[in-house]
Amino acid sequence: MKKWLLLFAFALLVVAGCANKAEEGEEELAYLDVKMAIEEKLPVNQEVELACLATYGDEKVTDASEVTFEVWKHGEEDRQMIEGKHVGDGKYVARYTFPTKGTYSVVAHVTAKNMHNMPKVDVVVE
Repeated sequence: MKKWLLLFAFALLVVAGCANKAEEGEEELAYLDVKMAIEEKLPVNQEVELACLATYGDEKVTDASEVTFEVWKHGEEDRQMIEGKHVGDGKYVARYTFPTKGTYSVVAHVTAKNMHNMPKVDVVVE
């Protein structure tokens, strides 16, 4: 009986030891993070900058396969898609003129590293 108990305890130690080594080898997974960089209040009939900052883990994304800004006025179905351009340091921008006053939603659609992120902000156009 003691032999079986000792054998079981030894097997338990081996399994527990292997489990810890597997956890030590795991790295934290990076993900695509996109932060909007747009003012909350914007002027009507003036060209403004729509911008976002894209990172993957600790690195700035400079090679996104797609960046578009989707813009629409609350209560309306018509949506505009504006292509964003990389301007450096993970920053992507597009220029847009809001035609009327009101509250608009802006979504940045960013695809990079086989991931897609689409943060949204609401802005007031005055």
